[in-house]
Amino acid sequence: MLDIKFVRANPEAVRENIRKKFQEEKLPLVDEVLERDQKFRETKTRCDNLRAQRNTISKQIGGLMGKGLREEAEQAKAQVTAMAKELEELEELETKLEAEIRERMMVIPNIIDPSVPIGRDDSENVEVERFGEPTVPPFEVPYHVEIMERLNGIDLDSARKTSGNGFYYLCGDIARLHSAILSYARDFMIDRGFTYYIPPFMIRSNVVNGVMSFAEMENMMYKIEGEDLYLIGTSEHSMIGKFIDTMLDEDKLPQTLTSYSPCFRKEVGAHGIEERGVYRIHQFEKQEMIVVCKPEDSAAWYDKLWKNTVDFFRSLDIPVRTLECCSGDLADLKVKSVDVEAWSPRQKKYFEVGSCSNLGDAQARRLGIRVRNKEKGNYFAHTLNNTVVAPPRMLIAFLENNLNDDGSVRIPQPLRMYMGGKDAIRP
Repeated sequence: MLDIKFVRANPEAVRENIRKKFQEEKLPLVDEVLERDQKFRETKTRCDNLRAQRNTISKQIGGLMGKGLREEAEQAKAQVTAMAKELEELEELETKLEAEIRERMMVIPNIIDPSVPIGRDDSENVEVERFGEPTVPPFEVPYHVEIMERLNGIDLDSARKTSGNGFYYLCGDIARLHSAILSYARDFMIDRGFTYYIPPFMIRSNVVNGVMSFAEMENMMYKIEGEDLYLIGTSEHSMIGKFIDTMLDEDKLPQTLTSYSPCFRKEVGAHGIEERGVYRIHQFEKQEMIVVCKPEDSAAWYDKLWKNTVDFFRSLDIPVRTLECCSGDLADLKVKSVDVEAWSPRQKKYFEVGSCSNLGDAQARRLGIRVRNKEKGNYFAHTLNNTVVAPPRMLIAFLENNLNDDGSVRIPQPLRMYMGGKDAIRP
């Protein structure tokens, strides 16, 4: 959510930002906000004046009564009563206008970074850099489910009976590999100075509205019937929500956190749920990284975060690339975002395995996350998040890039201590 002062001072910049995101249907919101803001400020000023006048006259009534000026006192009382009635009506209008302004401000997109490429959708995202040499083995690489099935590691048919499409049973060494990757990711981030968390897996609606847009919420989140609780789509939701309505000491920044959680997503949209696969599913697990920092430090942390993911995948010998998200592909709260994509030898192309985002002060402004500074005044923090790893999607890249021609899967050195010393998974 933008600062209303910024919208007042820079309405054309806000409109141009909306155009850059190809959301022209939101252009009228700027004028609607400005009109209501003007009326809100006029109403508030009138309310303040009425309160001051009422207090002054109320103090005079006792003096008038003491002097025996009963008629004048009664006139003053009538005046106070009239003021109270007008004040009640104005306060109702003030509350109504404030709600209407916030409703519209929540929909106006955040100002994107000047470096963001302009494009309509993800087809216009821009490759930035490649890490590792993508290779295709001299033998056929099967579909990832076939690899898992040959290793007795997945059961989609049983999951379909218990839960429907978009769910899975992992078992045996594949299940162990899944856990090993998460354990390695946890320790990888702890070694880089991040504090490990396991957060709540359900959050209230005020936190949901603070961390994401309404459209994202509708397409992603499962609501718990009869309760003000939602299943999280990522632990970022809980971890940013942890700071709701807090005043942070500046010397305690940055807050660098890494969190594990299961994630639950509707996956509503064009992509849909795979019937035979674990790329797009309703339930998965993820290791996340979150930073809360000073505004002047967020650009540097953004680069550190996506590099952590690149380093993690390269430590497991998986080639990756970074892809800068264009303006039309950015969620409304994001200032800048880059996807990390892993190489698929089977498809001979890259696919998304993580996303790093700088949200500026958008989440902090919605959730009331402030930083205390006695000299310059208190201000809103900046928040960032990034995926360390999200199996089982990451398993696709891992299995394809470590598959041997005999159907076994090589275990890179960093994972062997989590796999009981095994150097391979064999049929």
